Amino acid sequence: MSRVVIVGAGQAGGETAQRLRQGGFAGEIVLIGEEPAPPYQRPPLSKAYLLGDLSMDRLLLRPAEKYAEERIEFLASVHVAAVDRAAKSVRLDDGRAFAYDVLVIATGATPRWLTLPGAALEGVHVLRTAADVDAMRAAFQPGASLAVIGAGYIGLEAAAVARKCGLNVTVIEAAARPLARVTSPEMSAFFLEEHQRQGVRFRLGVMPERLVGEGRVKGVVLANGEEIAADIVIAGIGVTPNTVLAEACGLAIDNGVVTDGQCRTSDPHIFAIGDCAARPIAHFDRVCRLESVHNAVEGAKIVAATLLGQAAAIETPWFWSDQYDLKLQIAGLFQGYDQTVIRGAPAERAFACFYYKDGQIIAVDAVNKPAEFLGVKMLIHTGRTIAPELAGDTTRPMKELVANAPAAGSRRA
Repeated sequence: MSRVVIVGAGQAGGETAQRLRQGGFAGEIVLIGEEPAPPYQRPPLSKAYLLGDLSMDRLLLRPAEKYAEERIEFLASVHVAAVDRAAKSVRLDDGRAFAYDVLVIATGATPRWLTLPGAALEGVHVLRTAADVDAMRAAFQPGASLAVIGAGYIGLEAAAVARKCGLNVTVIEAAARPLARVTSPEMSAFFLEEHQRQGVRFRLGVMPERLVGEGRVKGVVLANGEEIAADIVIAGIGVTPNTVLAEACGLAIDNGVVTDGQCRTSDPHIFAIGDCAARPIAHFDRVCRLESVHNAVEGAKIVAATLLGQAAAIETPWFWSDQYDLKLQIAGLFQGYDQTVIRGAPAERAFACFYYKDGQIIAVDAVNKPAEFLGVKMLIHTGRTIAPELAGDTTRPMKELVANAPAAGSRRA
């Protein structure tokens, strides 16, 4: 192969280009991005970057000049209009076309915009790109009122930063608890209590009905008639995978571009990775789409290894969230669990929630507990487990429990 074209210059696309070149790929690499900046980290956007503790140059995966030095042709601020699978080329909206031998689709996802009356008012934001944060940061002033619609990780991280900046914060969530889609009731209760302790107000189990204001937003009216004052509104209601390009050229789609274990799509010359792709997840019997840095890096690693004729070691899925002085580290996928075990005391702000299915550990949420996070990550990777009756015994170090953990289906102390 002589040319790899990568559509999407987020972390997945940038990592793919870098890993190919560092792995010895000698052909052409074209990296196409819609944003003006080269690939950068997104997780700090709702944390240190929004807080003002991290500059844009420190977000970059690598300095801009490195792409030219490594013969990676980086195209910024351009949009791919179409993929011609028969001709094996991509066409940009400015009319240029690039032939490919291998195409990597890393188009990411787009935040869902509010569809409520008043959603077009000034002061209503989503949080996905550096430009999104730049657009709202000036309004993050002490005493201002922020309404966050959606109590997922992005919403709660933004709420935590806003409280640090001295804003009055209200989180509005249609579900009965925060983080309902991504964690257990036990963890939801802990984070709800922590945010309330920090001064965040919650409106749970109620839908926003409309945004009000003249020119600029001044409030959110809920379905129960209550009006929440808001100088700023952040919508954190999830994302939609960017599959339009893949769908238009006839690739298989099912909540993402469907791929095999090598991230290869229904077209053998096209791969898909990152937030836009649904692939078989190692150590879990399912094909799904994951939204995480680890998944972006993992996809890049798999594609680069495949194109270089190598095998990639696939890790257990992992995620994280920083809120106040709490570091939540997650390993595995908790969906389908039938038992939880709490290790440690939530009141001490350092504990872990282990998730089990049929006696086998499948995930952990670890708050300020890195040993538990790393231990469960290793257990899932090696197909071993800790018996539920042992997991909560804090007199036994996590390292000891992991060292003595038997294979799934057997029991050993």
